[in-house]
Amino acid sequence: MSRAGGASGRSLVALLVLSAVGLVTIVSREGYTETAVIPTKNDRPTVGFGSTFHPDGTPVRLGDRITPDRALHTAQAHIAGEEKRFRASLPGVYLTQGEYDLYLDFTYQYGTGNWQTSSMRRQLLVGNYRAACDALLLWKRAGGYDCSTLINGKPNKVCWGVWDRQLERHAKCLAELAP
Repeated sequence: MSRAGGASGRSLVALLVLSAVGLVTIVSREGYTETAVIPTKNDRPTVGFGSTFHPDGTPVRLGDRITPDRALHTAQAHIAGEEKRFRASLPGVYLTQGEYDLYLDFTYQYGTGNWQTSSMRRQLLVGNYRAACDALLLWKRAGGYDCSTLINGKPNKVCWGVWDRQLERHAKCLAELAP
């Protein structure tokens, strides 16, 4: 499969930046918390819009507090750092703006280390866009739980949001592949 842009609407990753829609998607899906919480069992504490570290690099601890304005600045700073590493991880790869935003959203949620070793990244490096989309569905675990598991026919309350977010990303990713 071709890695070039052209009619597909793809641009070289090195030339893309997170869109305003992408930023809004990240912060709205993360949700805002004024006081640090543990979002899913066995996860690390987060505050603001899913920040696990403060701008000075210290980890968030339970009880830490943040204002909405400071939370947005913290998230933007975190995303900017992730974005540099994300772009560097995809040399010569072409993505649509939508693909770029959703894979960066994944990176914000799961971290650069997980992105670097993911099959999504490996598939994109060889131009297999559909396989990269489908690989999103492999990321369905949090805190030792399979978040896609239904309990008594209903979404589990432990971490269904993690799975729901992956389903949303997958659907958006497939829509980006449509002619």
